[in-house]
Amino acid sequence: MPEALLYDKLPGQRVRCNVCQWRCVINPGKSGVCRVRKNDNGILRLLNYGRVSSIAADPIEKKPLFHFFPGSLVFSLGTIGCNFHCDHCQNWEIACVEEPEPISGILREISPQEVVRLAKRNDCAGVAWTYNEPTVWFEYTLDSAKIARENGLYTVYVTNGYITPEAMDMIGPYLDAWRVDIKGFTDKLYRDLARISRWRSILEMAERAKSRWNMHIEVVTNIVPTMNDDTDQLTGIAGWIKEKLGELTPWHVTRFQPHRNLRYLPPTPIATLEKAYNIGKEAGLRFVYLGNVPGHAHENTVCYNCGSTVIKRVGYNTDIIAVKESTCSICGAELNIRTSTSAEAGK
Repeated sequence: MPEALLYDKLPGQRVRCNVCQWRCVINPGKSGVCRVRKNDNGILRLLNYGRVSSIAADPIEKKPLFHFFPGSLVFSLGTIGCNFHCDHCQNWEIACVEEPEPISGILREISPQEVVRLAKRNDCAGVAWTYNEPTVWFEYTLDSAKIARENGLYTVYVTNGYITPEAMDMIGPYLDAWRVDIKGFTDKLYRDLARISRWRSILEMAERAKSRWNMHIEVVTNIVPTMNDDTDQLTGIAGWIKEKLGELTPWHVTRFQPHRNLRYLPPTPIATLEKAYNIGKEAGLRFVYLGNVPGHAHENTVCYNCGSTVIKRVGYNTDIIAVKESTCSICGAELNIRTSTSAEAGK
């Protein structure tokens, strides 16, 4: 088992993991919250390095990323483990493992070099670490991202954002996009839904990804009835995006579907999603999208300056109509769209 990169050795053969904001102090023979970092007699070992549970060549829109290489395929990988335990997790079978060993037989070993080879063989423009939280796979994603960037592939984290500054600054030079979940905007929401309390660090790390590492940022809020669908939380999220990430940052408000421990709740009403859309627009956000409602008009990218539909979407089918590099090709307005010619700007 490989050794972790970011941890402290403590008295009594204990260790402190410094990859995510839990900063777990782990006794010998025990694992952290994610269950895939284990203290082996004072050495923090990785139980999931290179072990893949899920793999696919996905449309980049599935992440969802709407302003980042639109219409491209991205080579997507997931492992096991997570530092959150969300009640509505759709991938809980791989994310919420108690012990990795019982499911090790379903995992495939893929080296970082093989990731790049497979991405190119499947006509993918980049690599995304997704399906479960990539931070718990940190060392593997770092090694893979370095090789991917060397080979001209873009790199994406689909993340809950609970990374530490140390880990962010280590992988920052090799990541192009930070697709982050902002699940709500209160202590209670994060405590009840994801079992964490230091949620404001998620906001800080998204700001750091943008300001220090010039990553492309898109924010997703899955709107869960009775939990984060109130006006105060939605207004808080929209206002933070506008103030800290900028008015051109896309905000995806997505429809909740009953799953795992929240099967008793109904799907999000379309009217609630449209309310969130209006809140985002009133806050000054230029691009607010509805998710998990294929065919809705608010899947499309509309230029805020001239009103032209520049990208039309139905589900994951994408038709790029009027985009020139990062701008509207009709009026020239900046749209904050990264493409093959604009992705490295300032990186």
